[in-house]
Amino acid sequence: MELKQRHLEQASQQGLLTPEQVSPLWNYLQSLPPDSASFRATHILFYLGGLIAIAAMSLFMTLSWNAFGGIGIFLIACGYGVAACLVADWLLWQQRQPIPAGLLAALAVTMVPLAIYGLQAKLGYWDASHTEYRDFHRYIDWRWLMMELGTLLFGTILLWRYRLPFMVMPLAVVLWYLSMDLTPFLFQNDDYSWHHRQQVSMVVGLLMLALAFYIDLRTRHTLDFAWWIYLFGLMAFWGGLSMQHSDSELNKFLYCLINLLLITVGGMIGRRVFAIFGGMGVAGYLGYLAWDLFQDSLIFPFILSLIGLGIIWLGLLWQRHEAKIQHQLQRHLPAAWRELLAQRR
Repeated sequence: MELKQRHLEQASQQGLLTPEQVSPLWNYLQSLPPDSASFRATHILFYLGGLIAIAAMSLFMTLSWNAFGGIGIFLIACGYGVAACLVADWLLWQQRQPIPAGLLAALAVTMVPLAIYGLQAKLGYWDASHTEYRDFHRYIDWRWLMMELGTLLFGTILLWRYRLPFMVMPLAVVLWYLSMDLTPFLFQNDDYSWHHRQQVSMVVGLLMLALAFYIDLRTRHTLDFAWWIYLFGLMAFWGGLSMQHSDSELNKFLYCLINLLLITVGGMIGRRVFAIFGGMGVAGYLGYLAWDLFQDSLIFPFILSLIGLGIIWLGLLWQRHEAKIQHQLQRHLPAAWRELLAQRR
């Protein structure tokens, strides 16, 4: 049931509250951030409509948009962004609907790089006959950095205003793009290779993960604002790590150990996304052993099957003693992290 002020007045009439307590209590309840509702069928429509609108104004824009000219694109993006913010205001503060409000606010964030692109095109920064906005989502180019940094700035301001977790998604995507576009910027006067790209991606990914850890701690008493940054931070770090090439068996084994470490970290902090990426890395290493190092070995399939069965057995043991294992792992964490995990549970 949705709580209304009249409910408090009725409680006052029944002697449960004094008349003087009604207004202060109502004002306090109004100041609280909206709770995230349980997932229902209507939420599918919310997310489907919101993601279609976001994709339409980002991924699916065509070269024909250049017909509007730079100033036209800028004004359209600003108009969309302002309208999305106004509707998000109404949905969040008047209708108490945080999910569609978060989607509209995220749409406003995705308008920022489009607006910057239009302004740059007006100033002659882009060659409109050869560059279209959707290339921003397809090609690596250091010239996108202005759009990415501007999106991070304005998106952070909007996130501070609305404080809705889904708004972090476009910011995390832009940070992921930044991890790729930084390489040609840093090495634009020199030759750079895929190795440089991988190294920059790993460093930016680690910085994103550190930011996610920090956000997780700071918001441990509120909503989950860190999930999207964990996801794209791992994509940047794990992607750069997994594309590394080395002929050293030791380096390949270290790669497997790093992925095992990701799985362990995921278990310690309660983030399954770490286990997913770590599991893919371990599976990739085992695949390498099967198809390359032990390609002609008759005994390796038997050994690998035993390893697989052993992992299943470990999973059963983990399930049976999960609470005890997590307690043993988490007791080494700082008190703030233990408090965070208790809040998440």
